[in-house]
Amino acid sequence: MKRLKRSYEMDMCHGPLFSKIIMFAIPLILSGVLQLLFNAADIVVVGRFTGSHALAAVGSTSSLINLLVNLFIGVSVGANVLLGKFCGAQDYKNASETVHTAIYIAIWGGVIMIFAGLILARPLLELMGTPMDVIDLSVLYMRIYFIGMPAFMIYNFGAAILRAVGDTKRPLYFLTVAGVVNVLFNLLFVIVFKMGVAGVALATIISETISAGLIILSLMQSDGILRLHLKEMKFHKDKVAGMLKIGLPAGLQGMIFNISNVLIQSSVNSFGSVVMAGNTAASNIEGFVYTSMNAIYQTSLSFTSQNMGAKQYHRIDKILLQCLGVVTAVGLVLGVGAFLCGHTLLGIYSSSEDVITHGISRLSVVSASYFLCGIMDVMVGSLRGMGYSIMPMLVSLTGACLFRVIWIFTIFQMEHTLFSLYISYPISWILTFSAHVICYLVVRRKALLKAA
Repeated sequence: MKRLKRSYEMDMCHGPLFSKIIMFAIPLILSGVLQLLFNAADIVVVGRFTGSHALAAVGSTSSLINLLVNLFIGVSVGANVLLGKFCGAQDYKNASETVHTAIYIAIWGGVIMIFAGLILARPLLELMGTPMDVIDLSVLYMRIYFIGMPAFMIYNFGAAILRAVGDTKRPLYFLTVAGVVNVLFNLLFVIVFKMGVAGVALATIISETISAGLIILSLMQSDGILRLHLKEMKFHKDKVAGMLKIGLPAGLQGMIFNISNVLIQSSVNSFGSVVMAGNTAASNIEGFVYTSMNAIYQTSLSFTSQNMGAKQYHRIDKILLQCLGVVTAVGLVLGVGAFLCGHTLLGIYSSSEDVITHGISRLSVVSASYFLCGIMDVMVGSLRGMGYSIMPMLVSLTGACLFRVIWIFTIFQMEHTLFSLYISYPISWILTFSAHVICYLVVRRKALLKAA
């Protein structure tokens, strides 16, 4: 099969790295920031035009939704790595089968999630202790939201496929169109039709369906290995196994991290509602820093997998070092910048000086050292790009997750202060990064022996 390279694709296996890393990462950063802004628009619209109960109902579902979808998001990472290796090796037959398998998994995974959301919404929200005065609205929002899961899955798997060949621009364009539609329908359903949380959920479904449709259309019109033929979609067992080998540990890691975050949140809750508000505002600001650094993780993942497939092992170290440099710069500029501008940024969320003060206390520790989380994640991206996913999962869960749980039940109990709680973040990032460096050296040695 002859492959025609289009302008939106990128040759990751030859030529200078730094400029291509930047070109690849910038659309990813913008996509992440746009996604956060559009999510914020959902909250602002429902909060201002429906009321606090509706706002609480939408907010109470976010961690639960993330918990349920993380497994499939991890599998999409596996699809990215597998396709990247086949593209780097110019194995077009296996690459095409990976594309068709990935979209097939996305469709059926989305269908499964519809039933999971409809059936599990109320019992899981009750298990989380959702207040009785908002639980009916939370259940309604979550059930409607999950009806759009097939579209959500198709977009995420499709975007992973495009990233594997260096295309980060089209997912950004599609997300921009869908996001604008989401905001417009939010305003229409909530303000004009007075639909409340149901209107916000329905607007989300419509926007996700548009982004999924654009992804499918772009794949169907692509040349060469990315070309999607709807009649050829099916499970290729070896491709499913390859995706699960990388993606399952990544998905499980994300799920378990969400569980540990719930425990940390409960520790914050022990300080009262004002501290909770400051912590929430600060963590929302940090979300913009994290999503920007996560783009460099995705960059490391895609570049490494393609060069592994092309057996360009001498470029692997360069990719890692340059991605570490970029993520450190991004983390320091945005993380420290968020702290220095903390009073102004937190003022967007609340006019209370007490809330702002507590928000700054978190930013001074977590946000200012956030670049450490970025370099930890880039190490994980490099290891997964080389085909190793269980090892970084175990290291991350031990160093960043289990460590924090132990810290909460020991150090935090002896020194019950916010600083004692927040300092566990940078300490866990340093420990985990150090362990990942050792893992990388071991894995890199195996790769070089294989090359010899």
